[in-house]
Amino acid sequence: MILSQCLENELSSEGLQLTDFSELALRLLDYSIICRDESLIEQTLYDRYLRIDKLVDDYLSVLGVRLLHDRQFQYIRAYPPGAEAPGLDDEVDQPFNTGLRARLNQQEIALILVLRSQYDKALREGQVDDQGGVTLSFEALSIAMKNLLQRTLPENLTERRQLLKRLRQLRLLQFSQEDTLESGESWVRIRPQIVNFVSDEALSALRGEEAEQEDAAASPEEI
Repeated sequence: MILSQCLENELSSEGLQLTDFSELALRLLDYSIICRDESLIEQTLYDRYLRIDKLVDDYLSVLGVRLLHDRQFQYIRAYPPGAEAPGLDDEVDQPFNTGLRARLNQQEIALILVLRSQYDKALREGQVDDQGGVTLSFEALSIAMKNLLQRTLPENLTERRQLLKRLRQLRLLQFSQEDTLESGESWVRIRPQIVNFVSDEALSALRGEEAEQEDAAASPEEI
């Protein structure tokens, strides 16, 4: 009761109610990310966060949840207790397990790593749009998957769409709902949020594997 009263007093100074705070906090805990350019709802929630950011940060810190706020690309990502997050200091005491941590399957992990690699490549080449995004064709994505990890995108169209939908939920990429996703001429847009989702160490490890594969392919077989 005391906590709710304190929250109400702080919120009233901003013309907000407890339900406004709850909607924002629950969205972060449920989705783990709010991107201002994703939808009108997330635009409203992001702007609300700017008004009460310290209050939200303090409240979630009691739960061990840390927030990364990227003002340039206007998004907030919530990290569960014990999570290693690029841009945030590591915690000393880490729990054995957490309920907020995103559980990804191997296909999702593979695609995320490749997208991070392609984003980094486009960044070096200056092929990033004004919002920090990178547009990539399905053909280029398939080639990168094959070259980097010796994997392919799902042949089944339903599985492919589910895979991309999962990454869209994580706010890592965008693609058109009307796109058939069947041809190499289809496109996806890699969002800048992927930089704070995949660590530089993971990217370096992926590059190391790529270099080893290139060396192995270039070395003549011993007879």
